[in-house]
Amino acid sequence: MRSVGVVRRAAALLGAAALLMAVPANAHAASPKFSETTAIGTHNAYDKAKYTYFAQALDSGASLLELDVYVDSLTHRWRVSHSNPLGNNNNCEAAKTPGELYSKARNQDFGSCLDNIAAWNQLHPDHPPIVFKVEMKVGFNGKAGMGPDEFDTLVSQKLGGSVYKPSDLLGSSYSTLDAASRANAWPTRDALRGKFLFELIPGTVEQANPFDSYWTDEEYGDHLRDLYAAGRISAAQAFPAVLGAANGDPRTGRYDASIRPWFVFFDGDAATYVNSAYDTSFYSTNHYFLITTGADGVSPAISSTAPTDAEVAARLSLLAGDHASMITSDWSAKSASVLGSVTSRS
Repeated sequence: MRSVGVVRRAAALLGAAALLMAVPANAHAASPKFSETTAIGTHNAYDKAKYTYFAQALDSGASLLELDVYVDSLTHRWRVSHSNPLGNNNNCEAAKTPGELYSKARNQDFGSCLDNIAAWNQLHPDHPPIVFKVEMKVGFNGKAGMGPDEFDTLVSQKLGGSVYKPSDLLGSSYSTLDAASRANAWPTRDALRGKFLFELIPGTVEQANPFDSYWTDEEYGDHLRDLYAAGRISAAQAFPAVLGAANGDPRTGRYDASIRPWFVFFDGDAATYVNSAYDTSFYSTNHYFLITTGADGVSPAISSTAPTDAEVAARLSLLAGDHASMITSDWSAKSASVLGSVTSRS
């Protein structure tokens, strides 16, 4: 097993120098399906140390941008911050139009981040698909009017038809996301130009709370199941993710059987998947979306902030071979030609 890994890493390194030029971010020829590619994302893209304005994170070319959101039950605001549950500390600005971007006051709430996205979208209507990974730091609070329904309403009001939703994957042919994914009902990357997708994961605070046993993933899974049963699945705006690298099908034993088919996004540590020799072909065989985080930590480790272009290309190639859909790290300083790189997923 180890010798196979060494050979694969060597192959990735040999092909790395040509990868970034061979697969430019704006390539249109024979557009593959969204499920058949591997792209690059940026961890905590709302951090002002990474980008002065969130619009610059959107400019970066990255295919995934992460936002940390706190439900502030006292003020009914969706706060965006790494560690302050009662305040905003981020690069989202009070800008609702394209002309206001890159100039307004920052440290705004999630609604303003969505405003920035909508304004940026007007300037770049043909952009490649972008996934927003939303970590719900303390989870939802439906009793305070800040649950999945309110999340959906906010995203829908701000972004409208630019969101690729669970109902879009279902179409008229499938009754669960799992069935649609297994049938590879995902659209092509070209068909997703101008579109955004939202991934929801449980937050670090939520997971550490001994009094919280109903985490974001399960709650939104229940939400999708119930919306579908009520004939309202088109209201849902996000895909819940199974968090944590694991072998086999991590949904089994973690969720009630009624919601397992509503999870087609999976999110875990890249090094754990690779070093543990987990059979990640499970994800590509079923066309599930696999996000591998901390891509810099896979052996041989590279810089988490300033790797060379060749190192990023090699890491993209390596993890594409491990069936990742997205690799993420803190590579915000790289050019759009690097962060916008897309390659074929094994």
